[in-house]
Amino acid sequence: MASASSPNDTPVMETTEANGTEGPQEQSSISDEQWKAIKRVIDNLYSYRQPDGHDPSKVFHRKVNKRSLPDYYEVIKEPVALSTLKFKLQNRQYSTFADFVRDCALIPHNTQTYNRPEAGAYQDALVIKGVMETEFQQLAEDGVIPKDDAILPDLGEIPPASPRPVEEDEDEEDEEDEDEEDEEGDDSEEEGAKRKRRRGPRSLAAITKRDGTSKDDSQKGGDSDPRKRRGRPPRVDTPMEARIKAVLKGIRKHKNEMGQIMIHQFEKLPDKTAMPEYYQEIKEPIAIEIIKRKQKRKKYQSVDHFMRDVNTMFNNAKSYNQDESQIYKDAVLLQNEAQKLAEVEKSKPDDEYVMEEGRLPLPNGILHNGELWKVGDWVHIQNPNDVTKPIVAQIYRTWQDSESQKWVNACWYYRPEQTVHQYEKHFYPNEVVKTGQYRDHHIDEVIDRCFVMFCTRYSRGRPRGFPKDKEVYVCDSRYNEEKHKMNKIKTWASCLPDEVRDKDYEMDLFDGPKKTKKVPTPLLHMLKEDAKETDEIPKPQWGAENAPPIVGAVHKGARDENQSPPPEPTPSPPPQPPAPPPRQTPTIPKYETPNYRRSSEMDSRMANNHDNTATPPLSYSNQGHPNNQAQGTQYKQQSASPAPLQYNQYGSHATSTYPQTQHHGSATSSYHATQVDPRYPQIPAPYRAGAVPGTTTNSVRPHEIFRLSEQANAQIPEEVRKRYQQDEHGNVLFFTAPPVDVLQPTKEGSAVAHTARYLAEKLRRKIALKEKRKAEGLPEDYEEPKPKRVKTEADENVDDKVKNMREKALRMLIDQMQEGTDAIYKDLYGEHWKEGAEFEAARRIERQEEARKKNAALAESARKRKENKTVSLTGTRVYLDDFDPRY
Repeated sequence: MASASSPNDTPVMETTEANGTEGPQEQSSISDEQWKAIKRVIDNLYSYRQPDGHDPSKVFHRKVNKRSLPDYYEVIKEPVALSTLKFKLQNRQYSTFADFVRDCALIPHNTQTYNRPEAGAYQDALVIKGVMETEFQQLAEDGVIPKDDAILPDLGEIPPASPRPVEEDEDEEDEEDEDEEDEEGDDSEEEGAKRKRRRGPRSLAAITKRDGTSKDDSQKGGDSDPRKRRGRPPRVDTPMEARIKAVLKGIRKHKNEMGQIMIHQFEKLPDKTAMPEYYQEIKEPIAIEIIKRKQKRKKYQSVDHFMRDVNTMFNNAKSYNQDESQIYKDAVLLQNEAQKLAEVEKSKPDDEYVMEEGRLPLPNGILHNGELWKVGDWVHIQNPNDVTKPIVAQIYRTWQDSESQKWVNACWYYRPEQTVHQYEKHFYPNEVVKTGQYRDHHIDEVIDRCFVMFCTRYSRGRPRGFPKDKEVYVCDSRYNEEKHKMNKIKTWASCLPDEVRDKDYEMDLFDGPKKTKKVPTPLLHMLKEDAKETDEIPKPQWGAENAPPIVGAVHKGARDENQSPPPEPTPSPPPQPPAPPPRQTPTIPKYETPNYRRSSEMDSRMANNHDNTATPPLSYSNQGHPNNQAQGTQYKQQSASPAPLQYNQYGSHATSTYPQTQHHGSATSSYHATQVDPRYPQIPAPYRAGAVPGTTTNSVRPHEIFRLSEQANAQIPEEVRKRYQQDEHGNVLFFTAPPVDVLQPTKEGSAVAHTARYLAEKLRRKIALKEKRKAEGLPEDYEEPKPKRVKTEADENVDDKVKNMREKALRMLIDQMQEGTDAIYKDLYGEHWKEGAEFEAARRIERQEEARKKNAALAESARKRKENKTVSLTGTRVYLDDFDPRY
């Protein structure tokens, strides 16, 4: 929708062209003057502009992208672009000036061979060819080249274009778009490439291929069983949707003076990388493909809502392009035509939009058996082949026929046993696969509801509010019934009806992702014993006409590229170490409770086995304690036993609050030397309650005094520092504990008080402050404002250093960028890199100047349009065409 975008049936895409490596240099007969002439010709081809500002060379800057137009290189054997000429110039690869002239001639010749005469690229090629002939003729007149070299060589006859096929109907294009969107999630490179080529340019080769293929040919060698056909949901449009389609179809019929369909220039938005300035100026970009997508997804509420987007699209084109450009003129004509069509369609009664076979759309759904069935619902449908396995489907259309019978069109989902697949294929439990079957069913055939989830969400939860007695299936593949292949789904939204693609459902999430293990195919028993990889793929067994297969089949052919390998068998568990011998523990009924892991007396006796010194029995004092149960629980998480605790069984290792008898040092030494079992992970001794008798694991931290640095201390105002204790150098002291010489509580249970010295000093300071404020005439509750932080000389030095370092880093970055730029020019131009850098700088200045002129022209055009909107009433008469451009 910008004049820089050529109105071409064959969009030439930019690519990162690999020009190849420099071949061996042949002896060149080109003089320095001729090399300069070659450079001048290339520059003039790049810079040439038509009177309306159009750049005819833009589509020839780079070679055609092979991935965008794969058949281009089947038709064109010597592809050449302006970048090819530039590369050969830089590397001095031309042996004669005639070689350069031949490369130039290949550019228009290739374009005329591949494109139709009415294509934009074809017209641009004729313009570029004229520029080339003018440049070479001028060089011959100046004596730079011989006159024979100034004539473009004859590269062969341009093949005549085959007759253009009849313009496709809007409805057929809509169905093709639906096919593409429905397939965009397949994980198949081969099929993806075919989809890209399907909407490619109507080139000579492509048209020949298409014209040479008939419907009869497409069915040769295939099964003509209608049950395997690929269906689409029937067209069931409301009157409003039919009116919108009529307007879109009407504006496609108009052609400009060159025979080009005008609307083609508005099909897609300009490339953001090629034309970033378009998106800076146009705040609401929109194109025909966006409008059609919104229409398909039921985004328009009325014809006027639709026309707002249409007017925005044409107004964008008129705002961005100059008044004299062809695209501006086309936008004016098409906008007026769209307005007329919309008014005509709105004036027609709804009865004129009755669908074929008398279908009446029911966009709000069908009320049946007390439930509302609408587009997007997952349902079970009667299966005539097996009543125990109803058809899993999703509703795509709802309508009423001429006899007031209500129908739904639903997309089928097959169960694994209804498909043909490789025998090593594994499936999720309750898995289904999406098919291309879109079948009509009477509403009475709908049994009940179900739900199908994408595999990425199936493991995380279930739909919120969905009845638990209904089936929930999982899906991650599409099933191609022609090739019997399953392709992974990339985008789940592409599998859903247009009306619900933007909608989501809430979920009740599991506590964590639920791991679901795939199981072998349920048809594994059907594999023949003598099956081979080279055997023909078997066919499913069909039954009733409007039903899935009765049963599928398995084969031993090669696995699909995207098929996951079968899961490896679960390895047997490693042998367990022998259990330790049971410990002989004496029974102590008096002190043992159900919460205790072991008796502490037992632990003491075990420790005393290594010492002859007698140990008095332990004494517990739990009587009358308000938290006996809690403390018992705490004790359960500890152990005084030589056997250390397991980390995964106990969460904490706090020391016991129960008093225990301390052991002698000799016993402790022998205890740690002998009671270590290598079969268990060891816990450090400080975490074992009572394991090291006499050790103070929570020893009292010594009192410490801290001082700030000289710089930090200097930032504290002097009057503030005087209020606190200081050392001999005037540094404020900070303590880790309160004073020790505190007053004892005067009453039992009261808080600890300050020392008498502190209280006296506090009272003296309070009296002095009161007298000071009284002398200054200030109220007693007056608070001095907090002093502002004074910026020290050290801070200023730090700021200067930071500033200097920042400037130094910036200079280093600039130097590195300059070195990198020079290295790039050296790689590109070799020993002539300085001249190359100057050439690129000059070109950059030229482009900047061109951009400045273009912006100025746009501003002038906008100013003129603004002036044209101003109506002068100085005459005696006012005509309608003075202020309304439609007249």
